[in-house]
Amino acid sequence: MRAALKNETRESAVIVVTQRVSTIRSADRIVVLDEGHVVGTGVHAELMKTCEVYREIVLSQLSAEEAA
Repeated sequence: MRAALKNETRESAVIVVTQRVSTIRSADRIVVLDEGHVVGTGVHAELMKTCEVYREIVLSQLSAEEAA
């Protein structure tokens, strides 16, 4: 289903709101909110290094190996 959706929205801006890391892990840009405030933006690898809130969310859902 993701592949079909990706083909249909190839030239569109798509906003996904989720709490599941697996849903947005490969997104072009992730915006991390904490109590309504932006606390981080970037791709998965950047946020794992720079955003404590994102890192905590990821590690609560995935093992350290899966998160890398």
